[in-house]
Amino acid sequence: MLEIMEPVETPTGPVSSTEWMDVAACAGHSDLFFAPFAERPEARVRREAAARVICQGCVGLSACRAYARGNRELGFWGGESESERAEAGFPPTTPIIGRKRVAEQRARDAMANAS
Repeated sequence: MLEIMEPVETPTGPVSSTEWMDVAACAGHSDLFFAPFAERPEARVRREAAARVICQGCVGLSACRAYARGNRELGFWGGESESERAEAGFPPTTPIIGRKRVAEQRARDAMANAS
């Protein structure tokens, strides 16, 4: 006879602490850190360059980078783009389809937690 097992819950929250978000320099600038739908490559380069400037002066830079890597985040986090994190061995786990909605929701959640 087969034994019925209860499903194991998978964590849905962040893998690490988010306390650094309280001092993040990016608060209020989510438009620079998350790509709009159908963003052109040239616009992405300009947007990420502006985001990188904000990150350089942030006291939470290393914690933000570790958070993004550990949670396989979308967008620009801790001075790194998605592609830079992927090159470092931390690609996002979300499939390309639906990334916009996921990125928007994560941005809203992150900003809500930061305030």
